[in-house]
Amino acid sequence: MFRTALLSLMLALGGYATAAWLTHGFQVWTAEGARRLEVALQPVPSPVVAMDGAGIAPQTLSHYLADGQSVTVVDFVYTRCQSVCLAMGSSFQQMQQVLKERGTKVKLLSISFDDSHDTPGVLQAYASKLSADPALWRFVRMQEPQGTRRLLTDFQVVVVPDGRGDFEHNAAFLVIDQKGRLVRIFDYAEQQLVLDYAQHLAGVRVPSP
Repeated sequence: MFRTALLSLMLALGGYATAAWLTHGFQVWTAEGARRLEVALQPVPSPVVAMDGAGIAPQTLSHYLADGQSVTVVDFVYTRCQSVCLAMGSSFQQMQQVLKERGTKVKLLSISFDDSHDTPGVLQAYASKLSADPALWRFVRMQEPQGTRRLLTDFQVVVVPDGRGDFEHNAAFLVIDQKGRLVRIFDYAEQQLVLDYAQHLAGVRVPSP
């Protein structure tokens, strides 16, 4: 009986140690949670991939993001999406209104991963539909499929075709600092939190509620 109890204790301790290691000391329990923690601990540089979009000159994504002045809130979408992309678009509309009122150095960027369908013209029409102000909110895509794959891999964005022409994908807001580094990831329901963090990172004092 003693040997059985000792063995059970050793197995429990081993399981505890393994769980602690796999979850960064029990701070996360999911792959998405691990992704967010890893980004917070080690910022990820934006890849040097060519992009174009609605009313924006072709350039590299890293050049656009690392302007030394602005903090950028990014979401990943595709224009044919009728579910979570619309919810994130609504959140960006509300953020845009707040940024207009406060005049902060924060910009919004929606990146399409459906680059074969979402041409600059399609993105322009989509931006107009959402009343996006180009001074604050841009819509872009990567010019080449390999650029899209590189970006999704570097930022650990999961995009899976569902076989019906649509996609399953991460629903999150990514915060990019003035150096073009991914520094934080927030759930798409954390609209106020991501906006407050982005403004704080940009050196803006966030008004008290």
